[in-house]
Amino acid sequence: MQWTDEALVLRIGKFRETDLWVRFLSRDRGLVTAFAFGGSKSRRRFTGCLDVFNRLSVSVLSSRDGRFLNMQEATLLEGPERLRRDWRRQGMAANCVRFLEAMGVPPDNSRSCWELMLGVLQLLDKEEEVPAVLPVLFRFRLAAEQGYAPELSFCSRCGQPLVDMQQVHFLVGEGAVSCPHCRRHGDMSLSLGQEALDVLSKVKEYSPMAWNSFSLSPEGARQAARLIDAFVRYHLGLEWINGRFKSM
Repeated sequence: MQWTDEALVLRIGKFRETDLWVRFLSRDRGLVTAFAFGGSKSRRRFTGCLDVFNRLSVSVLSSRDGRFLNMQEATLLEGPERLRRDWRRQGMAANCVRFLEAMGVPPDNSRSCWELMLGVLQLLDKEEEVPAVLPVLFRFRLAAEQGYAPELSFCSRCGQPLVDMQQVHFLVGEGAVSCPHCRRHGDMSLSLGQEALDVLSKVKEYSPMAWNSFSLSPEGARQAARLIDAFVRYHLGLEWINGRFKSM
């Protein structure tokens, strides 16, 4: 079977002198690994476009026995410029990619995950300022796209709207948010101000290119990061260890 799709290149490696393996996020098929035979030198089929974070149009063919995929050709649609020159932005992008790989991309959710990853790469490449918490916000949004992120609009215990409350509580064990009145003695919880709550709600709703416009103080950023890291650790079972996300 042969198919064509748009793809975001996530990782590349060499397995023979001129041959490459390419890990990419397909818009309609999720995470895919394919072999690009002659990929390190073929100008006719790949035109020098096999580079990390490039957006490509790819043509892929299954092997006769169905054991592997062969990238027949690729055309460059968009390539980052600033991102390639800035090691800090590259680190942020790589962190997002590692989390995407650890979470996986279900087939029925591939397009929304692809659009999210594309938006993050465009933000990192085109915007003058990038929020330091971008990789953390990406984790929260990706979890939301796959139906895991907590509901932030209402108290999980009494159903009261959380709008305009000065402080709410993230119940770590339950993966939910409660109002101050419903927090019980002995709950393992994290405090969350209205500023961080508002930003996290917007991150679930708006595309990454809008995230730069969200106002978040250092304390608000710290609160949001603590909530997301706790949620990822306790409810997704993932933790950042030695440069990658590992299952706990």
